Amino acid sequence: MADNSPVTQITNDPFAAVRIPEFKNLMIGRFTFIIALRMMSTLVGWWVYELTSDPFAIGLVGLSEFVPAFSFALYAGHVIDISDRRKVMLKGVSFYIFAALLLLLFSTGFTSSHFTNQTIAIGIYIVIFGTGIIRAFTGPTFSSMLAMVVPRQYLQNATTWNQGSWLSASVSGHAMAGFLIWKLGITGTLIIISSLLVAAFFVLTQLKPKPPTPQISEKKTWESVKEGLRFVFKTKEILGTFTLDMFAVLFGGAVAMVPVYAKDILKVGPLGFGWLNAAIDIGAIFSVILLTLRPMKKAQGKKLFLAVAGFGMCIILFALSKWFFLSFVALLTAGMLDGLSVVVRGTIMQLKTPDHMRGRVSSVGSMFINSSNELGQFESGLAARLMGVTPSVVFGGCMTLLVVIITWWKAPTLRKFEY
Repeated sequence: MADNSPVTQITNDPFAAVRIPEFKNLMIGRFTFIIALRMMSTLVGWWVYELTSDPFAIGLVGLSEFVPAFSFALYAGHVIDISDRRKVMLKGVSFYIFAALLLLLFSTGFTSSHFTNQTIAIGIYIVIFGTGIIRAFTGPTFSSMLAMVVPRQYLQNATTWNQGSWLSASVSGHAMAGFLIWKLGITGTLIIISSLLVAAFFVLTQLKPKPPTPQISEKKTWESVKEGLRFVFKTKEILGTFTLDMFAVLFGGAVAMVPVYAKDILKVGPLGFGWLNAAIDIGAIFSVILLTLRPMKKAQGKKLFLAVAGFGMCIILFALSKWFFLSFVALLTAGMLDGLSVVVRGTIMQLKTPDHMRGRVSSVGSMFINSSNELGQFESGLAARLMGVTPSVVFGGCMTLLVVIITWWKAPTLRKFEY
């Protein structure tokens, strides 16, 4: 049974979790891995737009990853909970290395001289479809490992560090990709990405095995999957956070259109693209650092709603801006608000989920949250084709505000939640 009692962190030391050696290795390995993935996603968006000059093509990248990530999510959760999670994680990272090497092959002069831009774009979609399958397993594995390397009384501190590590890697990856594309081109950047993935693999081999808990190992697949779904839908705080984030990200995915804004609206090229792409994550890092040093003491649920509403308003401002500095500040502020909501959501999930169900709950979360990034990217690309780029981003911000209003009304338990 889950222990749903309030958890008090027994130390005021903001570095409590980081002092645990295995947690430190997990964070270093994940940091390096996420840098590589963010660089890859940033590069692919820019690359596909260069090949096709079509905003909808960027949306198709998101759809290519969403379909397999969503389809395999529930099965992946079952596999994670019945497996040694360290092995699942290392297999996932090794498959990502293979995907990066395939993209590297597509970027060479040999490929461009023998195939059309359209054919290369199709090849990229196929590789991204493969990474969607891998992601269904690796994302929840990293999330479920956290509580297995940190004592429960340090989970709030560890979750904040975990989100900070992820966001720091994300901002570094987004920014570095823009700069490296500017300096080294697509092929050179892909060499760096492949090297980072190899480095992450070797750091993560330092973790200890994480065998499955006995109560899940004998269950049938579908029975196990249903148990995870029932738990999420029964636990209203988790369901509320998943739902709020899913629709907010689905409609507020302005980042998907950043290549178009950088190239055609603001006309700032790859260098400006790197800064715009990094802006949300820079803001989020600022929030996470602040929350690490001064954790929220009360009304976390209400603050979550206010943060997501503010995020939606920042997306509308970004959509209407024709000035690079204002666009950057809008995304930076959106990131600060998103960082707050990420910490609250992550802490709620870690505190409310029992150890033997972490893989399945994380996988359901990936269906709601992680996959909504890619589906949101597709929605942004489709809306841009139907409405135009600027109206589509304004529409997304307005829909985010509507989602906040509906969820505030429908999820009073989450609104009143404190930890």
